[in-house]
Amino acid sequence: RNICIISDSNVADLYLNTVIKQLDKVSKKIITYIFEAGESSKNLDTISEIYKLLIEEKFDRKCLLIALGGGVTGDMTGYAAATYLRGVDFVQIPTSLLAQVDSSIGGKTGVDFEGYKNMVGAFYQPQKVIINLNTLKTLPKNEFASGMAEIIKHGCIKDKDLLVFINDNYNEIMNLDLEVLQELIFKSCLIKKDVVEKDEKENNIRALLNFGHTIGHAIEKLKDFTLLHGECVGIGMIAASYLSYKRGFITLKDLTSIESIISKCMLPTKVTDISIQEIIQATKSDKKVKGSILHFILLNSIGEASIFTDITEEELKDCIQYIIK
Repeated sequence: RNICIISDSNVADLYLNTVIKQLDKVSKKIITYIFEAGESSKNLDTISEIYKLLIEEKFDRKCLLIALGGGVTGDMTGYAAATYLRGVDFVQIPTSLLAQVDSSIGGKTGVDFEGYKNMVGAFYQPQKVIINLNTLKTLPKNEFASGMAEIIKHGCIKDKDLLVFINDNYNEIMNLDLEVLQELIFKSCLIKKDVVEKDEKENNIRALLNFGHTIGHAIEKLKDFTLLHGECVGIGMIAASYLSYKRGFITLKDLTSIESIISKCMLPTKVTDISIQEIIQATKSDKKVKGSILHFILLNSIGEASIFTDITEEELKDCIQYIIK
């Protein structure tokens, strides 16, 4: 069939020719669309360019789109696939740790809109997800750390033993020991898979995967995406963990251990140059606000989380103050 490989300017230089060489044996025609790397490209203008290319190349419903890259690439390719001719097949080949353990699994696709993250999108499942751990060897250290935030999140909400595994093996993990990484990533993927299979459209328990994201997304927007997604989520998880502690759900020791593991994985634990009020205001524009009610994920204990809708503004201020340097 006709194949369109979508990738960003960084990943294409590393892996595009290798993928084309493999696919050339089995495809009718291969075209590529390369966009400028970065969150700033994740918008409807880029999607329009992809549509134009597919139309000009006479791609029909039997075509296949391939996302070769990180989360931005996967989200945009998935959204283009979901909406082009009312839906065509696509495959995820995630090359970043963040994409491998999070965004490539579960069928969430979409783009940012006027600075608001993932406000336009669709639930649309890939035909398959192909993970090659060797791509992590070319990943910048801060990008790798960003992916670790999502793995830590999975441990916080679903599997305390996963956090123990990270703590016991973090030297091997941060030094890219592929044997240890394979076990870590597989464990993390299974957690995401299990949650999504139970609630694909995020009507209930899938929302638990937003642990750390309410404040994380607000920071990401206010910092104009100069901080990576996982860096913002890590800070957001600390804020949510602090609120869980203040409500008496977890102990101070639990809070300290979560902060410690986030710090060990080379992620920031505080944010600067943003006010409490700015963060509160930004959270009110987030997807997790339904009506005027903020849906906030807190930990009942390490490895178990719940959705709360009764977070007061004072509590919000308190946990934000905790993560502001």
